Amino acid sequence: MSGEIMVGNGREMRKVPDEEFVNGMKRLPERMAERLAFMSREHHAVRDFVVREIPRKGRPVSPDEIAIGTGIGSGRIATILAELEKHLFFLVRNEEGDVSWAFPVTAEPTAHRLHFSSGEKIFGA
Repeated sequence: MSGEIMVGNGREMRKVPDEEFVNGMKRLPERMAERLAFMSREHHAVRDFVVREIPRKGRPVSPDEIAIGTGIGSGRIATILAELEKHLFFLVRNEEGDVSWAFPVTAEPTAHRLHFSSGEKIFGA
């Protein structure tokens, strides 16, 4: 495959060869597997729960709500939240310690609005 892609930087757009992008995409499954390797079933359960609940509730989700919803103890929830937040991509807690952002959704206002077929509406992260 050969061609060009457009790369934007501020208001400036330029064409660049697509080879680097294409090669990077070929390595994406391997890189994602490495990035997710730290996650246990409990990590996935917590992340899946907050991604589901932020749109349902329309607000951040507390650690206590996560513990009740997942059946995982509060102490373990605190550890899992810290580990997920440490890896940056997965979630962010607000000043109160509630999960306000869990990619791809956030309770914080952004320019992106998501509308689900179930009727829920939330901001996109």
